Amino acid sequence: MASVEMLMPKMGESIIEGTILTWLKKEGDSIEQDESVLEVATDKVDTEVPATHGGILTKILAKEGDVVAVGAPIAVIETASENGVATPAPKKEKASSKEELVAAAPANTAAILSIPEPENETPSADGRFYSPLVKNIAKEEGISGMELSRIPGSGKDGRVTKDDILGFIKTRKESEVQKQNVKSIPSISEPKAQISISATDEIIEMDRMRKMIALRMVESKRISAHVTSFVEVDMTNIVLWREKNKLAYKAKYGEGITYTPFFIEAVAKAIRDFPMINISVDGERIIKKKDINVGMAVALPSGNLIVPVIRNADQLNLVGISNKVNELANRARNNKLTADDLAGGTYTVSNVGSFGNIMGTPIIPQPQVAIMAVGAIVKKPAVVETPTGDVIAIRHKMFLSHSYDHRVVDGALGGMFVRRVADYLEEFDLHTGL
Repeated sequence: MASVEMLMPKMGESIIEGTILTWLKKEGDSIEQDESVLEVATDKVDTEVPATHGGILTKILAKEGDVVAVGAPIAVIETASENGVATPAPKKEKASSKEELVAAAPANTAAILSIPEPENETPSADGRFYSPLVKNIAKEEGISGMELSRIPGSGKDGRVTKDDILGFIKTRKESEVQKQNVKSIPSISEPKAQISISATDEIIEMDRMRKMIALRMVESKRISAHVTSFVEVDMTNIVLWREKNKLAYKAKYGEGITYTPFFIEAVAKAIRDFPMINISVDGERIIKKKDINVGMAVALPSGNLIVPVIRNADQLNLVGISNKVNELANRARNNKLTADDLAGGTYTVSNVGSFGNIMGTPIIPQPQVAIMAVGAIVKKPAVVETPTGDVIAIRHKMFLSHSYDHRVVDGALGGMFVRRVADYLEEFDLHTGL
């Protein structure tokens, strides 16, 4: 038999830790490889974690509610030797001495042959070898032997190199900074004024996702200088096209088409025209994103919101965007999203019109610098220019609300961008085919 540690897996871009929600297995249970063992919550999504090996779950190292860093051990699995950890490669026989190698080498190479002296390495308590340089760095940075044993080695026979330990130190410091930043934000549970509670009031505890959303919203308002611009857009062409083609579309593709794909398509086109909307802020640096990844806010049955991301939205046609919208929305409502589905967004669209709202002032999801809310489509009398003069006609109108970070997006850019989105929507071709 062999014992192996099950580690907290990496569950998506930028995720450095997870919270143990529920253990689906208990100590002593037999488990199969890839069988779900526990549920983990991150700041993006809840997910089940499969077993890395089959065998017996002999020890649970992280209790429910514990916050565990990615790569840290969470359990011990006892496996059969043949299914356990791969047997280390046999060590090569000790090399001959430098003098023997030089003597055996051809005469014309003996003068230039240089064999480095072996480093003074001794095995540590975990059985691994560490060079004096790595040990000194670990000592100076306060890295414990347990932490050192968990650093993946890229050197010969899996040894930890200088780059390996320096990379670990950098990641650890970034994690500490992020935790400090979160701790510096005032708690959402601490009111500014005393709240009076009567006997008839109902006290409802926030669930974990609601706490997370509240914290993110407070954090965004603290970080970004929010400004919102509004444009009214004529959606008549899109409304008429959809009404005419929605049955044929469903018959051909097996699913309906909502208005959301039209919004995302127009936003993606406008981002190509105004790439400085597709940025993030890193201190005093602006990071200009190449990929156009549009997030869409989805309301969950619980009342909370989640934002899955359509990657490279500018490279998809209307049908492709509609397929992704339907897929992600269905998976979101069935709690089937992964952390990667929620990562990497560079711009976000929120459909407040689905709740009957005509406009809104959305809060920017960090680290993005802009978000657009689309309002309800309503019939209105409007002045329409015709070759024979202006007429009053019934048109389908909608407001776009564009919130942007005034630290890096000025009113001209923010206003021109939302106007360009409106132009793309209004210019939709009624003759577009399926």
